[in-house]
Amino acid sequence: MTRKNKPLVWLHGEIKTPPFSTAARIQTGFLLRRLQEGESLGLPVSRPMPTIGSGCHELRIDDGGVTWRIVYFIQPDAVVILDVFQKKSRTTPKDRIDVATKRLRAYKRAVREG
Repeated sequence: MTRKNKPLVWLHGEIKTPPFSTAARIQTGFLLRRLQEGESLGLPVSRPMPTIGSGCHELRIDDGGVTWRIVYFIQPDAVVILDVFQKKSRTTPKDRIDVATKRLRAYKRAVREG
């Protein structure tokens, strides 16, 4: 039995070198592929982001002295990328949470209106 991969739906951001190092870009691709295959990722590579919405998570990519975050939302038929940004503090900046929340709402509205 073959496993159907969920497509990635990019609402914002991209993963490319630069600014990501080649190693970080490869690691990110590997983690996104696992999500597409339906695998549930946990700490230390992913953590839930319920402040954004149910089903939202944050991939954590360490890239030498830089830390990247990819906020994503899991749908039964897709992995939706809400934001990609460089994280510079321990907490996720409020403006990034607000932006991801707005994108998630807009995405859900668009899906409902079909």
